[in-house]
Amino acid sequence: MKLLEEGGHEIGLHLEDSRSLASFTREKALLEQHVGKRVQSFSKHGSGGARYGYHHFAPYEPQRYLEWARETGIRVFLGNLEDPTLPSGSCPGGVLNFPSAFWLEPHWRDTTAFTVDWLMTQAQSRDIVLLVHPENVLESPELSAAFTRLIGGLETRILS
Repeated sequence: MKLLEEGGHEIGLHLEDSRSLASFTREKALLEQHVGKRVQSFSKHGSGGARYGYHHFAPYEPQRYLEWARETGIRVFLGNLEDPTLPSGSCPGGVLNFPSAFWLEPHWRDTTAFTVDWLMTQAQSRDIVLLVHPENVLESPELSAAFTRLIGGLETRILS
């Protein structure tokens, strides 16, 4: 926690049980209790396909999540769509919405259109969410090299 704070980082919720506002609120409260801080951002586990865990609710319903963010005072929603050209922006209620991400793992993105070089260029003029599953990066020398290149070459900033 000390290193996260020193680096200016925040902890966000990666929501598993998205059945209802009540289940969302429970997960958010559990994380906040564990880390001793208010959660300011969240993403949804899964993009609407398979069920990936005991409490995982597979449907992907971003409009519901944006409403939940407004209702609970969360300021950033990080979407799981796979088209990193979709623009980000503020929604009613002041929630900053990033509908899509650049998925580092190749099987989640069009590797012909969305290369690491593409991300490096695009990120010079706009914010793009980089979605990384650490265990996959650590298992792959190619992904590790791409991640190292991105982290070393891109500016990171706190979203406001």
